[in-house]
Amino acid sequence: MVGLAAVILWAALWFADRTAAQSEITRFEALTKAVVAPAGDPDFQLWSPGRIQAWRQAVSTSAPPPLGILRVSRLRVEAAVLEGTDESTLNRAVGHITGTAQPGTAGNVGIAGHRDSFFRALKDVAIGDTIDLATPAGPVVYRVEQTWIVTPDDVWVLAPTPVPALTLVTCYPFYFVGSAPQRFIVRAVRSTPLRTKTRADQGRFPE
Repeated sequence: MVGLAAVILWAALWFADRTAAQSEITRFEALTKAVVAPAGDPDFQLWSPGRIQAWRQAVSTSAPPPLGILRVSRLRVEAAVLEGTDESTLNRAVGHITGTAQPGTAGNVGIAGHRDSFFRALKDVAIGDTIDLATPAGPVVYRVEQTWIVTPDDVWVLAPTPVPALTLVTCYPFYFVGSAPQRFIVRAVRSTPLRTKTRADQGRFPE
């Protein structure tokens, strides 16, 4: 009887553990459905030929799952957000600036993109434009509040903000032969409920 009771208890615990594990898997899969990379090619209308070729080469290799999907509907911008701002990352997506708040959390979320690919459309951004950011924690909506033209060393725009914000960074001028000398900054403020707050570290803008 004691042996039978032990077997029944073990089976019950095993089933509970398996059920809990499966529940976590199901929850994770449900959360990540919101950040599946966009299907198909981006809108290449404003892209330079070189960036189109670089994108095609970049997407032929594997990459980690995106942290989120950035969309600016009025400007027809849709891009996966990957971690980092190295060249291979920015050739295939836009990049989360390391040291800034993670997408989906409170804080100042910094995202960089090339001026002749995904972020060239930012030349027509307007105050009040809506920016949607899909993340595993759920969708986040921002509204554009301000834009600046700064130097690569003006990293104060990535500093912590009093309210949750999204800061987009790209090179400027948008049509410039060679390495652009300035940076174009879009600051948007979050208009959805807040979550945990993180801090952003200062550094230097990615090239």
